[in-house]
Amino acid sequence: MEESSKIKRATYHLYTFMISKLVASFGAQVYTFAISFYILQATGSATSFATNLICNILPKTLAAPFIGVITDRYSRKMIVITSQIATTLAIAGLLIFTLISGLSIPAIYITTCILSLTSMFSGIAFSSSITGLIDKDRIQKAMALNQMSISFAAIGSPAVGGLLYGTVSIPVFLVMYIVASIIAVILESTMNFRLFTTAQKARVEASEKETMWQSIKAGIGYLRLQPIIMIMLWISLLINFLFGAFEVGYSYILIEKLNVESQHFGMTQGAFSLGMLLMSIYFSTRKEVQFPLLVSKRGILALGIIMGGIALPLLLSMSYWIQFSYYAALMFCFGSMIIVVNTPLQVMLQKTIEDEFKGRVFSIIETMAMALIPLGMVIYGILYDIFPGQWVLLLSASMLVTVVLIMARPSVIRKAHPEVDVKTRESVA
Repeated sequence: MEESSKIKRATYHLYTFMISKLVASFGAQVYTFAISFYILQATGSATSFATNLICNILPKTLAAPFIGVITDRYSRKMIVITSQIATTLAIAGLLIFTLISGLSIPAIYITTCILSLTSMFSGIAFSSSITGLIDKDRIQKAMALNQMSISFAAIGSPAVGGLLYGTVSIPVFLVMYIVASIIAVILESTMNFRLFTTAQKARVEASEKETMWQSIKAGIGYLRLQPIIMIMLWISLLINFLFGAFEVGYSYILIEKLNVESQHFGMTQGAFSLGMLLMSIYFSTRKEVQFPLLVSKRGILALGIIMGGIALPLLLSMSYWIQFSYYAALMFCFGSMIIVVNTPLQVMLQKTIEDEFKGRVFSIIETMAMALIPLGMVIYGILYDIFPGQWVLLLSASMLVTVVLIMARPSVIRKAHPEVDVKTRESVA
């Protein structure tokens, strides 16, 4: 295929990828919104709600290493399409069951487990295919557009879900998700996942001679030879644990301690998604970040400061509207910084990891990113019950900043980006 026609095809992939992600994410989030409300209204139990969250996190955390091997061994396009079809069938099954027997909590749990696995298969296969779908010069744009579609869905789905919930039945939400999923399947089937991939067949044949366990060990062995990626993994593991202070504390402080009204609380959450959206648009239009690890380090330090800032209204007396405005601005900055941290690192990983190991490496990253989240939530839930919220937040924010300053110290940055020193000397000269 000629280079110009490849670039045209890549442009098609760029926007088809974004639209399919937008449609699928929107359908999934409207469904999640409706189901979450249904569980809370039907049972009035936080435990039932938490069980559904566990059904979402646990299956993909346990299955991630095996999903990575399957993604590296078989056609990524077929995995993406099969996953999306399985999603459609799972929701269709829940719809049929609901129409015949009525919606039940166990049926929701089973469906959530299936959707957890299908979303993990689709997500890792797509992440592993970016360099095959898009030319290298536009990988940052692809990652930013992907994040834009997720942000659009995050902003729009609660509004649509809130508007429809109570006026239409749960089967209508299920039908909406089925339609969205079918559109995603159609769009994904038109994409060439090997447009920029070479020697795929030889690699697949070599990997098929390995057992599943040998393939997982090979992926871990490859990762050990990438010291910068290993440092990034340990930083992400510790950060996600410490972010439990934010995940648990933000809602607890605003709703329980400061008595912020539900609609205003929702608006601060909307500001978070808006920050993500606008920063994603910025990254989709600017040239590629030159020193991704350095940029991400600064972004994480800013996140630590913002996290500590959540405690400020507990330490200082503020009027209700100043509190609300302060938290809206804080969450806007928080959403923006999440993109500043994630996008450059995603581009760096896409360009650094060899194609035959991408599925396994991305699955290990996913596993490590999620591994300590449930533990963090449990521990911080207990800490907020025992200690004043402001001190839990400030201590966690201080630990976050300290972890990043130690693990992403200047010598590590120079190892990842040797040209940083050259740039510094040039600027001094």
